[in-house]
Amino acid sequence: MSEAVIETRGLGHTYKGGHTALDGVDLALGKGLFGLLGPNGAGKSTLMRIICTLLPPSRGTATVFGHDVTSECREVRALLGYLPQEFGAWRQHRVEEVLDTLARLSGLSDKKHRHERVAETLELVGLDSVADRKVKKLSGGMVRRLGVAQALVHEPPVLVVDEPTVGLDPEERMRFRQMMGRLGRDRTILLSTHIVANLGGGCQAMALLDRGEVVFEGPPDDLLRRAVGHVFEIEVSAEAADRVEAEYEVVSRNATPQGVAMRGVTASGLPEGAAAVESPTLEEAYLAFMASRGRSEAARQEEDAPS
Repeated sequence: MSEAVIETRGLGHTYKGGHTALDGVDLALGKGLFGLLGPNGAGKSTLMRIICTLLPPSRGTATVFGHDVTSECREVRALLGYLPQEFGAWRQHRVEEVLDTLARLSGLSDKKHRHERVAETLELVGLDSVADRKVKKLSGGMVRRLGVAQALVHEPPVLVVDEPTVGLDPEERMRFRQMMGRLGRDRTILLSTHIVANLGGGCQAMALLDRGEVVFEGPPDDLLRRAVGHVFEIEVSAEAADRVEAEYEVVSRNATPQGVAMRGVTASGLPEGAAAVESPTLEEAYLAFMASRGRSEAARQEEDAPS
């Protein structure tokens, strides 16, 4: 990563009632796509809200281009575009009208320049062909792209995106990943998710957040290297497959003429008769890492995530 654009030091937050959502988070993000990964409840959304000046931290600091998120809110907000987990728009209005209104609220007061930016941004996110369509007629993926458009219309150098693909079908998820990869070429994107596939191939660095703490930070390749020897393939009978599934985190299970072919992760030794996978996927690497921390529920959250 290049010189830090977003930086946190000793960042912590404890909610009323005593729940600590973040505990001593140190991060440094440069230009490009940065993935923030972790199970539900890990503290990801709390971190995003603090960076976006929507929630003051209980302790520590967070800066965007050197501006403190607590004492320099206005300066930080001018540098940020934010797509929250739940983005809604005026369903009875046309796409172009919605974005024009939000652009005006973002500070684009010059009408001619604003209209040019609205047109450019709709083209950038692939919504130029539906600019006259009412929001209620858009697919879920299109609504998410409109959310990206409102975050980008004032040309911020930093984009913060929280759980972007919840509720989208696989094709729309793929389009969203591709768009994030393109946008990350000339700006900083912080993308929070509990679905590893959302990061796509454009992710240059990532951090794993668990129970409010950063437990891994670095390029995806580092996490992949850690997983070698902890991801396995095995083919067994149907009866034996149930035993394997009870003892290990199974990523995939497919019937074969000889029985059941399985692929899974382990925190310790491989099952008897299993072969280690030489090239694990990023999802498998994440699950293996979390399994090593005794966090098997992370795998179930992956499986149960909305599609």
